[in-house]
Amino acid sequence: MATLTKPQNLRDVAAPGRDGVGASPMRPDGILKVKGDFAYASDLWHEDMLWGMALRSPHARARIRSVDVAAALAQPGVYAVLTHEDIPGSKFYGLEIRDQPVLAIDEVRFHGEPIVIVAADHPETARRAIAKIVVDYDVLPPIGPAQALDPERYGYVHAPADYKAHASGNIVHSQHIHHGDGDSAEVRALADVIVRGEYEVGMQDQAFLGPESGLAVPAEDGGIDLYIATQWLHVDQQQMCPVLGLPPEKVRLTLAGVGGAFGGREDISMQVHACLLAQHTGKPVKIVYNREESFFGHVHRHPATMVFEHGATRDGRLVFVKAEIVLDGGAYASASPAVVGNAASLGIGPYVIPHAVVDSTAVYTNNPPCGAMRGFGAVQMCFGYESQMDRLAAELGLDPVEFRRLNAMEQGSALPTGQIVDAPAPVAELLRRVKEMPLPEVANRRTANGPDLRELPGGLSNSTHGEGVVRGIGYAVGIKNVGFSEGFDDYSTARVRLEVIGGAPVALVHTAMAEVGQGGVTVQAQIVRTELGVDQVTMAPADTRVGSAGSTSASRQTYMTGGAVKQTAEAVRTVLLARGRDRYGWAPAFAASLRLSGGKVLTAAGEVVADLVDLLGDEPVDETTEFRHRPTEAFDRVTGQGFGHVQYTFCAHRAVVDVDVELGLVKVVELAAAQDVGKAINPLAVVGQIHGGSTQGLGLAVMEEIVVKDGKVRNPSFTDYLIPTILDTPPMPVDMLELADPHAPYGLRGAGEAPTLSSTPAIVAAIRAATGLPLNRVPIRPEHLTGT
Repeated sequence: MATLTKPQNLRDVAAPGRDGVGASPMRPDGILKVKGDFAYASDLWHEDMLWGMALRSPHARARIRSVDVAAALAQPGVYAVLTHEDIPGSKFYGLEIRDQPVLAIDEVRFHGEPIVIVAADHPETARRAIAKIVVDYDVLPPIGPAQALDPERYGYVHAPADYKAHASGNIVHSQHIHHGDGDSAEVRALADVIVRGEYEVGMQDQAFLGPESGLAVPAEDGGIDLYIATQWLHVDQQQMCPVLGLPPEKVRLTLAGVGGAFGGREDISMQVHACLLAQHTGKPVKIVYNREESFFGHVHRHPATMVFEHGATRDGRLVFVKAEIVLDGGAYASASPAVVGNAASLGIGPYVIPHAVVDSTAVYTNNPPCGAMRGFGAVQMCFGYESQMDRLAAELGLDPVEFRRLNAMEQGSALPTGQIVDAPAPVAELLRRVKEMPLPEVANRRTANGPDLRELPGGLSNSTHGEGVVRGIGYAVGIKNVGFSEGFDDYSTARVRLEVIGGAPVALVHTAMAEVGQGGVTVQAQIVRTELGVDQVTMAPADTRVGSAGSTSASRQTYMTGGAVKQTAEAVRTVLLARGRDRYGWAPAFAASLRLSGGKVLTAAGEVVADLVDLLGDEPVDETTEFRHRPTEAFDRVTGQGFGHVQYTFCAHRAVVDVDVELGLVKVVELAAAQDVGKAINPLAVVGQIHGGSTQGLGLAVMEEIVVKDGKVRNPSFTDYLIPTILDTPPMPVDMLELADPHAPYGLRGAGEAPTLSSTPAIVAAIRAATGLPLNRVPIRPEHLTGT
């Protein structure tokens, strides 16, 4: 069996009964993580294990003429050197489209694509073996988004075939949305003001701190047990089984400790490589990426170019919008089709616009593959449409917040897909609340040597003493879907077992939900305490022995797996009360009015009528159910109409920034948020999610970008890819609304992604206000502010 170098965790989550829904109990993994005792996937160990490693392409695009592995195989300590020819089953996998080779076959399509994998007795041995592999490349010109869309514009400098990223062509997926009369001349004539803007979003990385890692252990039955840091155990299993040539019951996955995800672990990375090496050698194989490998080994946020055109009347009413979006999907499809659907359907923002035409397309290129990242297509769009809102407000001479409120959607409004918003949509209220929050004071603390440099942009580096510092304030609001969309069968499975242990009722919860830091295990325990009235709740390790919980993405796990746990706990309660009817002769109506609390069965008035220990006796109650949200449907391929999303969530931000306009330095002084969460199952955790999402939006606004030139990644390290530290993160006051969604468990809304949308354009709006510059691209760098 695999072992951990640090104590196992998350098994027991015992707390007083008051720690139910609406409370903020301590996270079971919190102290372990703070003390450094939490067992992450990179801590996995087996006494007989080998180390796996991949040879990756140094080119963005090239044909492979030959691969010579003889010298690597001859090196002492090397147990396996595998190419695509050694794969026992399918050579391709993919999250939505099986277009990505497990190991490159005859062509590499992005910088860092794996070609050969090695298993050795030590990481250094594997590294030396990798260095001895000789690959003969025929380097080809890399295809970027412009060439992918319009190769004829480039005059076929190279052969026409050189502008096809895949044999099927360069388009991954397109979605068209047509609402109202579109951009007809008659509609355009209704607008007194028309504003056109072009915007660009760079490639952002999820930048999780725990690199990709896992341990594959061969089993006696010829199968593989994989201990892995992932976001979706069952979809990993589904993709790997055809590659390994094994049935699902012989490819068993168990979740190991995950050091962050944010969408970057939704695709397979090293999982299948570790399993192939373990299968070939008959020994356990561990793979742990270094930071550079991590940048190459997972998908990133899609870079986007967007062209918006908005028309409005002189009194501030939006008339029409036309949007053209191009997303750089990189070398393989990953989640691009779904990202395209999100970008199109959410592309005009949380506004009522009678006429809308949106075209969203993802293209294949020879840039790194792009897929899921927090915000999932809606982040890029929010930067575009909110920039337009500010430009329109300025053109009309209106307050930017009041202009937004005037056009804000509400419950009953129609989206451009034709879907009616049938739950609270407090867009105008969120904007009002965030605007009315007290503003931070202008920095005026002084020391013996002048201003307190900690309060100035770049001040800690002693680069400024306050000269040229200007303050700006900006606002933004966004709309994000929750859950899987467009007809996907979105469900989650939960098993709940209630039994007597040590004289007390104890609940066991078993789901396949990936705990990636969002606090889902805490929430599941809270729900069981609420529904079954027990103090002790034990969480079984997440694995594929129970039905799928879906991905920890799309802000869906509290809704979906929380819903599954609630539904299953209710089934357990039904069995218990049925026992009470049989044992004590309770009338059906009386039994239906009873509740469970503190290990007792109570009447509505609080009278104890039974003890759970007595009802359970020696017969545990064990139930498993699947929970589904109401069905969605695919968007019409021509018009984009359809009930595509199950739920919407909204967040508004106000950013206050200080900008040194001479040096091009920015300090975000405050980033305030107002968000409707439906029901805060764990209020402290929700605030943490809003803070985390806002901080990632801050990173996209002013620092985070994977720099890709001619298809090659130039900054695959945390030295050169910058993420916000505590010194970059400002105070973040949060105003949290709880307007229940009648279709969701407890009325909750997924909360994790929405703050990532509006934080970026709010910060950019504030920088525009301070500098007067248009700033149509993120991230903003100093040279964008100084013209150097």
